[in-house]
Order: sequence, then structure tokens, then C-alpha cells
Amino acid sequence: MNALSNPGLLALWERGSNLHPLDQGLLALTAALPDQPPDGIADWPLGRRNRALAELHCSCFGSTLQACTACPSCSEKMEFEMDVRTLMSEAPNSGATIEVDGRTFRLPTSRDVAAATREPDPVAAANRLLLHCMMGADDSPNWSEEELERVGDKMALADPMAEFRLSLLCPACNQRWDETLDIAGFLWAEIDARARRLLWEIHTFASAYGWTEAEVLSLSTARRARYLEMIRT
Repeated sequence: MNALSNPGLLALWERGSNLHPLDQGLLALTAALPDQPPDGIADWPLGRRNRALAELHCSCFGSTLQACTACPSCSEKMEFEMDVRTLMSEAPNSGATIEVDGRTFRLPTSRDVAAATREPDPVAAANRLLLHCMMGADDSPNWSEEELERVGDKMALADPMAEFRLSLLCPACNQRWDETLDIAGFLWAEIDARARRLLWEIHTFASAYGWTEAEVLSLSTARRARYLEMIRT
């Protein structure tokens, strides 16, 4: 896993700013894993992808993930932080299949999820996802919600890192609820914030000293911070 350099991060941000969140996560992994073919990463099971995204977050931004949410009961704003390394406690499952009612399914990938998101109805999206994952069948069944849940539960057991669920407690009303952690979204938010900060620093140095982007990015973080202090005084 290669950490992203400042020039590499800016190039990644520029390429991915207008992409779908799924594609942003895959693009980030492609930049950090240049030896892996992009199409191959898109076909990783979700658990393997999520673990790699967590590793990339640690490499580039540290292990602490800071987030905010709102209580679904009283709308109280909550801030919390967690150690991303806790998301990497289990080894990802890369090749398991499951069987339900005589049908065999492989684990969902980013490509499968992308196809399912094209369906506006949640049940239709779940049906499309299972259809993509079903192996060795030429029929196109329309699963009931109970069947969808049964297959989904088995997939979750086979690939527990495919979805990160957080248990939260509201300090204002004591409401408890679970929330899905979108590791790809959090990683891209960090990339976006870092890129915007770098662009502001480049603009500041160019205005003050006439330096080029490459000259500014060649400086260490500590030296850029010191120069910014002198510009402000």
C-alpha cells in the first residue's frame, strides 16, 4: 500500500472530484496500488475493498477517523472518533461462495453494487444485486423480501467486512441505533479536505513569493507551515 504524495493526491482529487462515490474509492485504491489492475480491484469482494480503504486511510491520514451524525430520534448533533485499525481486525474473505435454497452466490463486488444502485427501488436494487452474484443459473428469479434477507444474512456472515455497522448512543435522549460507516466516503472526504488545503497553500505562496505549484509541494509540511506564519505576520 503506497501512501499518496501531495502531487499524487492533487492529481487523484482532480480526476475523481466528479465521480460516483464508488468510483472515487476504486480510483484511490488504484493510485495506492499501482501493481493491481483497476478492473481487478473492481472485482474484489467488498470486504477486501473495505479493508484496503481502511489501510489507505491509515497510510495517508492516520488511524483516527473523526465523524459527526445526528440522532434519528431527537436530531441531537453528535461527534465521535474511532480507530480505523479496528475495521481491519478480520482477514477479508476473497473467494467464498454461499448457497441458499439450492442456488449458489459469490460475494458482492463494487461492480455489483454499482449495477444495483441504478435501481431506484430498494427491493429492485437488492434483486439486481443477487442476480449479478448468482452463479450457474439461467433463470432470473424475483426474490421475496424474506428470501432477500436470508441471502443477505448469509453474505454478511461470509464477508463480515463488507459492511461496517456502528452502534451509537445519543447523550441527549439515550436513543440507541446502528449506522453504516461508509469508509470510502470518509476517505474521499479526507482527500478532498487535504487537496483544498494544498491548493490554498499553493495560492498563498504564489501570491506572496511567486513560487510555482511544484516548488510549493516540494516543501515539507513543517516548512510550509512556518512560511505561512511569516506571510501572516
